[in-house]
Amino acid sequence: MADHILIAYVFASIIGFILFYAFIIMNNARKVFPADAGNKTAKTISIKAECRSEDNDADVIIVGAGVAGAALAHTLGKDGRRVRVIERDLTEPDRIVGELLQPGGYLKLMELGLEDCVEDIDAQRVFGYALFKDGKNTRLSYPLENFHADVAGRSFHNGRFIQKMREKASTLPNVQLEQGTVSSLLEENGIIKGVLYKIKTGEVMKAYAPLTIVCDGCFSNLRGSLCNPQVEVPSCFVGLILENCQLPYENHGHVVLADPSPILFYRISSTEIRCLVDVPGQKVPSVSNGDLSKYLKTVVAPQIPPELQDAFVATVDKGGFRTMPNRSMPAAPHPTPGALLMGDAFNMRHPLTGGGMTVALSDIAVLRNLLMPLHDLHDSYTLCKYLESFYTLRKPVASTINTLAGALYKVFSASPDEARQEMREACFDYLSLGGVFSNGPVSLLSGLNPRPLTLVVHFFAVAVYGVGRLLLPFPSLKRMWIGARLISSASGIIFPIIKAEGVRQMFFPATVPAYYRVPPTPSTV
Repeated sequence: MADHILIAYVFASIIGFILFYAFIIMNNARKVFPADAGNKTAKTISIKAECRSEDNDADVIIVGAGVAGAALAHTLGKDGRRVRVIERDLTEPDRIVGELLQPGGYLKLMELGLEDCVEDIDAQRVFGYALFKDGKNTRLSYPLENFHADVAGRSFHNGRFIQKMREKASTLPNVQLEQGTVSSLLEENGIIKGVLYKIKTGEVMKAYAPLTIVCDGCFSNLRGSLCNPQVEVPSCFVGLILENCQLPYENHGHVVLADPSPILFYRISSTEIRCLVDVPGQKVPSVSNGDLSKYLKTVVAPQIPPELQDAFVATVDKGGFRTMPNRSMPAAPHPTPGALLMGDAFNMRHPLTGGGMTVALSDIAVLRNLLMPLHDLHDSYTLCKYLESFYTLRKPVASTINTLAGALYKVFSASPDEARQEMREACFDYLSLGGVFSNGPVSLLSGLNPRPLTLVVHFFAVAVYGVGRLLLPFPSLKRMWIGARLISSASGIIFPIIKAEGVRQMFFPATVPAYYRVPPTPSTV
């Protein structure tokens, strides 16, 4: 009987979604991305052709050699492009995020020929997640049955992974990696012609190419002229590395639904476990006066699995922790002749779900396929018009992962609101049901099934499941009111995220004219 009720709840959620969908379509038919570049506020410098000190010695300039920049350099270089990469610091990065690659991201890594970059860096296979809440736990496995045995998630030191990709890119004779700090884009008659940068000696240099791709990360100082950045900082991560301990479920990411917000654990090597403590807001407790250490030991430690508590407290006592803000920014580009944004400079989401690298690698695959038929990139206006299709073609994957990250963070965070508490509890219990109830959401999380419609159906199935638990066996006015607020709260979580992503491009990309752009013929390029 209970199973029949659950199925009824799911079907009811689907019907409700269809009705909502019809309303959205009638009331939101506008195009999300502007056709023109709008006002440009970032650093661009106007130039004249006769003042150039360098010729075009590259087809593409890439600013930044992080995950996106290094992977893109190798991909375009392998296709025969002359690529010049300018990176602020070519030493091995040391970051506390970008350490977990979902299976969908690993598939993209294979598609780009970069799968060997997770070898020889002590990367750990990841086969799913374990959720913990109020003493209960459940294990969620990735649906990998139909894939090659090598396909799984990977977790590793971010810097080791990036260095492997840089090394592989630099082995190509037509790829040049150079250390320098790019200060501005060079513009001529509305077209980006290259970049102005400073090398280690302090000398200011110019580099020119028909296409400049900006991949300078979440703190990008160049994005302002290429998009409309709306950066939000919902929380901060406190990062620690635990040693000499075991995870409750090895080869799984661990998510603790703690108060006030989630805590993550996953292996980054055979001897180290990364812990990320989410702290809501834009600031963490003071490190200097001991407030952060006290917070971690008195508020966080009692909520984590017992197997990890001693190692956690020992790491806090050593003072071995770092902090960083968690940034979220929907993609809102200004199509600009001669330039393109990619990676975290272009689009960010909360790192809770570990989807950032999957989105970046997927974007690279889309761009590579668009550029492959083109032999000449010099007609900047024609190329810009053609590459508008990039923003639409990337949407199904990117918007699914972005929406899931934003929605799950809000659902998994504690709230004094009773309806939000019920939603959180319903989400944990819904995923614990197993079968289609867990496989669907986990396939979205893993990047193996990036379908926006599937995401929305499961999200509202959780909400309806929560309402059903409130009303059974005997409804009351109070429970009915909480149920109504639960549905309203769920709508208030996911609809603004969908709106920011763009309803039309997210669900109906084929209705966007740019979707059908064809490669320019040689006579028009």
